[in-house]
Amino acid sequence: MAAPSVTREIRNPKTRFNWRVSDVVRRGMVWWLEFRAKISGHGYHCTALEGESEYNITINSDLTVSCNCQDYDGTGHLGDLKTNSFEEVFFGPTAKRFRDELAKGKLPIPTCSRCGDLKRLAKNAGLPAARLPHRGILLENTVRCNVDCIGCAREGAAAIRVNKQLQMPLDQITKMADLTAQLGLEQIFYLNLGEPFLSPNVCQELPILRQKNPKTRIVISTNGVLLNTDAKREAALNASQILFSLHGINQEMLGKYMHRSKFDEAYQAMKDLVAYRDARGAKEPVVEWKYLLFNWNDHPKHIAQAVEMAKAAKVDILSFWPTHNPYYGMSWRWHLGLFKTGIKCWKGREIDFRVKGATA
Repeated sequence: MAAPSVTREIRNPKTRFNWRVSDVVRRGMVWWLEFRAKISGHGYHCTALEGESEYNITINSDLTVSCNCQDYDGTGHLGDLKTNSFEEVFFGPTAKRFRDELAKGKLPIPTCSRCGDLKRLAKNAGLPAARLPHRGILLENTVRCNVDCIGCAREGAAAIRVNKQLQMPLDQITKMADLTAQLGLEQIFYLNLGEPFLSPNVCQELPILRQKNPKTRIVISTNGVLLNTDAKREAALNASQILFSLHGINQEMLGKYMHRSKFDEAYQAMKDLVAYRDARGAKEPVVEWKYLLFNWNDHPKHIAQAVEMAKAAKVDILSFWPTHNPYYGMSWRWHLGLFKTGIKCWKGREIDFRVKGATA
């Protein structure tokens, strides 16, 4: 199967004003967090670097390992699995330096300032013992993408992939599936900065991953446009959960954030996957419509229509996620406490249609 063509005419997201604002905010937060540590005597520690995070540790498409899921510039690189084992990387000099600097109240990279795995140490407390990850990691099969989200600086990450390896070859996917099995992971997030279903080998990748990790929860996030054949739908049945990123109820809303995406095709792909799964009597993957909240898609009438469309597609979950990027798109209804659809959860709010009596 030939690889789908992807245009390279993508504006570098780091030149976008919203990312420049984000970088300024990060620098300000670094200063504040380090100042607070200095005056309070409390250092920091990172649950990702202790092996207790379920999400941040990432194996990139070129087999480099990052400590976080937003490593657009490579500052979070811990090592390279082409030259070292995962254990050597995770307990290697870079990871040790990061842990030591955090304990002293210093943030080794700016991304730490907005990371959920950054935690305060008790005063004069030592670092918790580190172990190999067991709760979960991200595995990036490709850094290539068919859409251009204005909140994603993926092009920066693609530019620094070693030897320009934007796609993980099938033999390396197999080795990574063996690694995840050896780690005994509870979860594998088959995603990062690219579109998983853009890989020409995805129909082989997912069965391999499932075969070698039969009891692991496998989660995929997709823009949906390319999950458009029965072969890909059959491969998708190996996942435990698939999130479709559709941030609005029509092309106009979706296109404000996801440039070059196609709402009708993505919505139909989501609907077709549910039908394909149900026709085979399968319970998985759980299909979730992921709806980022912006000030252009959060009006009650738009949300009510999204709920009806979710019911029509027979998805399992409709989730609403607040975001601050781009800053000018923030949902003020959310921040003013006016958004009440669904029940509160770590994502924001959600409706689980599998729960009897679930309502908006």
